[in-house]
Amino acid sequence: MASTGKRNGGRAGREPVAGPPCPAQIDPLAALRGPDDPAWDVYLTGTVFLDIVFTGLDCAPVRGTETWARGMGSSPGGVANMATALARLGLRTSLAAAFGDDHYGEYCWDALEQGEGIDLSPSRTVPGWHSPVTVSMAYEGERTMVSHGHEPPPEEPAPDCPPRARAAVASLTPGRSAPWIAQAARKGTRIFGDVGWDDTGAWDLAGLHDLRHCEAFLPNAAEAMRYTGTDTPRAAAHALTEHVPVVVVTLGAEGAYAVDRRTGETASVPAIEVEALDPTGAGDVFVAGFVTGSLAGWPLADRLAFAGLTAALSVQEFGGSLSAPGWAEIAGWWRRVQSVESQEPSALRRYGFLTGLVPEEAARPWPLRRAVPTIGFRRSA
Repeated sequence: MASTGKRNGGRAGREPVAGPPCPAQIDPLAALRGPDDPAWDVYLTGTVFLDIVFTGLDCAPVRGTETWARGMGSSPGGVANMATALARLGLRTSLAAAFGDDHYGEYCWDALEQGEGIDLSPSRTVPGWHSPVTVSMAYEGERTMVSHGHEPPPEEPAPDCPPRARAAVASLTPGRSAPWIAQAARKGTRIFGDVGWDDTGAWDLAGLHDLRHCEAFLPNAAEAMRYTGTDTPRAAAHALTEHVPVVVVTLGAEGAYAVDRRTGETASVPAIEVEALDPTGAGDVFVAGFVTGSLAGWPLADRLAFAGLTAALSVQEFGGSLSAPGWAEIAGWWRRVQSVESQEPSALRRYGFLTGLVPEEAARPWPLRRAVPTIGFRRSA
């Protein structure tokens, strides 16, 4: 592409602008790694936004008035939410995306590459392209967003030959296929697909052309029922297994339900009750948790519980990639809930698989703050 150029690493002489790096302290695939394995655990592609999140609002902004927020944070958003969530869970993550050559694009590149350790070798900087921006206002457990962006580069961010990876996360688009998905699947990459609301109103599974390449499909309950014409999320999940081996239907505050056609497993895990401050990126974190457990070979119920746990931890903090939990938060949560005397034994047993997974020394005070108040803010030495 003549109008674009790749960047290889950060710029010399500059501090990372995303705050302290958050390297994973645990490699969930350590026991499975071999010399002939792919270099990357997960590959994904999409649009990176600069997210600016205003917090501490007592109510929604009122027309014709000025509203002051008590806090704010800046972070990469869009597909960066998923990439960050995967990297913080210890998966070697590669991202193909276009970045603007403005300061917003530089900030997002540095935050992902230097701050999170995400591979951006398939990504590129587009001269003269304005980075997409989203301003999010969080209040009363909900969010209101305003976005701005210019037309994206004409070429798809995904390279003609995506890198070999254990897995890839793909956002399926009704009525359209993405060639890289079939290419990755032919290389043995396990495809985990999610989907958004069908604005056309067709809700035709035949229009999800790339679903046939997926190992797992993770819609929410409303999407699953509309695509299958069923009356319950569970019926929808079982109907979808005619098209894809593993189906996970998220149920919001009621948890999630999953079916694995190959093994005959089913699993239903209730949601963890938390004070939800901002749901931004929770769906991405859920998928990242499920992918992690799947690549590690965990039982379906453990994968589902882990995905729900990571999503629950994320909604207790503001922002998308800002709130994605790492192993320090997971270990801190597990240590805390075990210390509660009134904790139900059955609830502890459900997450007992964490005992052999998160060593005591991995725990740090939780929750962990990661928000950067101002773009380019330099942390003290």
